[in-house]
Amino acid sequence: MVLKKLTNEKDLKLCVVMVGLPARGKSFISQKIVRYLSWLSINCKCFNVGNYRRVLGIDNPKYGFFDFDNLSSYDIRENALKLAFEDMLSWFDDAIDNKVAIIDATNSTRERRNWIIKNCEKNNVHPMFLESWCDDPETIMANVKDIAITSPDYDGMDEKSAEDDFMKRIENYQNVYSTLNTTDDKDITFVKLINISHEIIINKIQTYLQSRIVFYVMNIRIKPKCIWLSRHGESIYNVEQKIGGDSSLSERGLKYASKLKSLIKENVKNNEQDLSVWTSTLTRTKETAQYLPYSKLEWKALDELDAGVCDGMTYEEIEEIYPEDFKARDEDKYEYRYRGGESYRDVVIRLEPVIMELERQENVLIITHQAVLRCIYAYFMNVPKEESPWVSIPLHTLIKLEPRAYGTKVTRIKANIPAVSTYKEKGTSHVGESSSAKGSHNLLVNAPEIN
Repeated sequence: MVLKKLTNEKDLKLCVVMVGLPARGKSFISQKIVRYLSWLSINCKCFNVGNYRRVLGIDNPKYGFFDFDNLSSYDIRENALKLAFEDMLSWFDDAIDNKVAIIDATNSTRERRNWIIKNCEKNNVHPMFLESWCDDPETIMANVKDIAITSPDYDGMDEKSAEDDFMKRIENYQNVYSTLNTTDDKDITFVKLINISHEIIINKIQTYLQSRIVFYVMNIRIKPKCIWLSRHGESIYNVEQKIGGDSSLSERGLKYASKLKSLIKENVKNNEQDLSVWTSTLTRTKETAQYLPYSKLEWKALDELDAGVCDGMTYEEIEEIYPEDFKARDEDKYEYRYRGGESYRDVVIRLEPVIMELERQENVLIITHQAVLRCIYAYFMNVPKEESPWVSIPLHTLIKLEPRAYGTKVTRIKANIPAVSTYKEKGTSHVGESSSAKGSHNLLVNAPEIN
């Protein structure tokens, strides 16, 4: 099927269509793309066809529901796709800035993919197919185990029964599966990931946005991993309520640095022992990492947000000397750029290479700064950009992130070493967290905690 070429890239609406057998990481990749593009301020939304099947009343289907000879269940699954597609078109119409949609489903037959192409063409939407093809038993089984635990389809079912049922579901799809190839599908835009990243086939990538998505998915690794995040220990500037600078740790900050080694050892599993530690180039992060027996890497990109002319000042001094700037930053903290310094948007842009490398790694501990950790946390947790600068990232707390297909699990591990609060709430120049604060401030505060 030859596609009509869409030449006006400015108004291009892109639909990323996932392809692949179950347990190949499609939902994981879909959610990753949403988080990545949203983090870069590109409006993106995922339409999971399984969720629409549940809307139609099929909540906990057994493997027989996915038998393609079962015509009644086949019709339900196709209706779920149509509902997802209609919602996608409505979403594109809602706002001109809604640019990228993802249809997350197996889309395993050429017949279904041709239906998607035809209906995308009708609505001036460009389809880009993204297939995750995998025959590695270890990877597949790891995904099956994760799905058995996290998928809504298996709520209330024991893990072994869920795994057995899901393996039979895969067999049903294998009977009809048609993989993408450069002969039958030479006229369509597609990317085919073979065994995660061992081989990648790219066909007819036409726009800059498509190329950004391709480059990103080339760096994704679907294997389970843990990302550990920590602010540096309490610094002298923290105690003095000053922002920025390159001060050393306070006495309590040095105690945290000393305890961090045992904190990691007590909470890292055996398969996570090969840990890499990334720090900024600033003194306080390197001092925090000094007792850790792991390989270390300094990133200039992990340096704290540059406060420009306000570097080394307290918020009270900024409010007094630059009152208009102080107010402007509170009104739009993500976009506001310090005089001669940076905005949160600037930090996100310089962090992109860090995120790309982080996706390629398996187990990493990042020791960095409040603003930088807010941006990294927002990426993994899909926090809206306007809320990310207000997330509370306390000192002397280790954060464990475990990315999964249906979200990221967060655990806080407290060192139980006192430290000042450096959190500044909106509308005040005083630092310190209010117990009445609501919303994004509490995103991390409400995560499960280990003392």
